[in-house]
Amino acid sequence: QVRLVETGGGSTQAGGSLRLSCRASGAIETYGRYCLGWFRQAPGKEREGVATIYIGFSHSKYDYSVKGRFTISKDNPKNTLYLQMSSLQPGDTAMYFCAAAWRIAGGRWSSGNEYKYWGQGTQVTISS
Repeated sequence: QVRLVETGGGSTQAGGSLRLSCRASGAIETYGRYCLGWFRQAPGKEREGVATIYIGFSHSKYDYSVKGRFTISKDNPKNTLYLQMSSLQPGDTAMYFCAAAWRIAGGRWSSGNEYKYWGQGTQVTISS
């Protein structure tokens, strides 16, 4: 079993920055290769993939809407995933979720169906 706990959400003005954290625990701590991703869902909208990192491959993917503004990273000793968000815009307002997958089919990193484990989410609100 894998447990994911997000922290770090909050409110800020447009142009500001926030950092989200996701502490991973359980079986994932003993594996060397897996995927950790960030998703978000705004009211009335579908869930969308924001970024994912392939642990063991040092490779990451970003949605075009956040590329250059968001950075996904992982602190291995702490088993903690981060999402550093800069130049935030009102359109980034959403509930953000951390998710984990043992493997992802080619090209499907942004599909939530590829991820088996999910955190409870943390709210990010950006005002104009």
